[in-house]
Amino acid sequence: MPSRERHGDPLHLRADLWRVPLALSLAAVLLFVITVAIDRAAARGSLSLPGWLSIGGPEDARVILSAMLGAVSTVLALIFSVALLVLSMAASQLGPRMLYRFVRDGITQVTIGLFLASFVHTLLALVVTRQQGGREFVPQLTLCCSVVLVLLSFGFLVVYSHRVAMSIQTQNVVARIVSDLDTAIAEWTAEGAAHAEPSRSPAGAAELEALLSRCAAEGAAVRARRTGFIQEIDHVSVVAAAEREQAAVRLLYRPGQFVMEGAILGYVIPPDRAAALAPQLGRHVRIGKHRTLSQDLEFGVAQLVEIALRALSPAVNDTFTGLTCIDWLGDELRVFARAKEHSGAWLGPSGAVRLMRPRLEAAGLVKGAFEQIRQAARGNLAVSIRLLQTFGRLAPQIEHLGVRAALGQQMEAVWEATSAETLVTSDRADLEAAYRAARGALGTG
Repeated sequence: MPSRERHGDPLHLRADLWRVPLALSLAAVLLFVITVAIDRAAARGSLSLPGWLSIGGPEDARVILSAMLGAVSTVLALIFSVALLVLSMAASQLGPRMLYRFVRDGITQVTIGLFLASFVHTLLALVVTRQQGGREFVPQLTLCCSVVLVLLSFGFLVVYSHRVAMSIQTQNVVARIVSDLDTAIAEWTAEGAAHAEPSRSPAGAAELEALLSRCAAEGAAVRARRTGFIQEIDHVSVVAAAEREQAAVRLLYRPGQFVMEGAILGYVIPPDRAAALAPQLGRHVRIGKHRTLSQDLEFGVAQLVEIALRALSPAVNDTFTGLTCIDWLGDELRVFARAKEHSGAWLGPSGAVRLMRPRLEAAGLVKGAFEQIRQAARGNLAVSIRLLQTFGRLAPQIEHLGVRAALGQQMEAVWEATSAETLVTSDRADLEAAYRAARGALGTG
């Protein structure tokens, strides 16, 4: 597969806003404990600190700390407000399924964490800075660390502001989705290439079909332990477990599909191996509340489709974003169609089939990419023409018969829906030219 420039975020963390800030806050507390211990040793005369570390007396120190504490707390509240505003705009303009991309952004999490850590460290430093009678304690090293933390926090604030300005631009969101989808397709292709699949020959395909039928007829059912989406399947671990038990596993769901608790997750043959393999399947077939892109290529396509649908809605009416999504969807289908097709079967070290799961059909991916956009584009001639042009550009680069047939179906549906509309002469000429070009490229005209 040809390489493509990566536009993705190099710093992806968990999709929450509390882990990194909590970790940095605890680190700030630990730093405070260490520096205060050094300052107390210096106050007792056990060691000496450089003269340039001195900030002044208790009053000077408390004034500086109070000013920093006020500034940090104000900016921290502002950062939270901006983060919530960005999430609100993303949910309304791009869709709620895009929120995790903003929440897991590393720069946002680190910026919030640094300001929170600075607040905690500065507050603790203010508490221990005191003067009682003739005794005074000014933790000079601790105060300098607070100043450094505040400066570092405001440095990250500049990066955070730039990040926010870039992240809310639709073209950048689309580029990140495309980059993640490229990575997922590359991993999917590599995973398929790493297994010698039995369906490459007619005899192998017949053997695989017979094994699937045998699982359905004789296999012992393994049921799902919870409700949710199949997020990821650890194929290597499942194959290893099946190899140890000299068994074969047939899963009924692929990543991205929804399964209910108690539903049949798969079958195991011989049936007496099901009791041993059921805990392994429960551990290595991850089920969660949300879809993920790691093994679910359809989810990446669905994200681009969702952005296009919202752009084409009457409330937004952003045709150019819809056209951009169509262009990228076409290119991703080109990459997918050129990738090595996977039969859905995994072989163990012995050469026997140990795992089978539903395969991802290229034709279904084409339908998922263009059908809803085509339906939403009624009355929008620019989108209909761009769909036909995309089909025409894809056709010469795709040899997969299933994909070509699916593109032909979408092409005819676009023509049927659009040609019946009342159009001016020039618009109808453009539509007919795009349709004829697409039909010629797909070999249906």
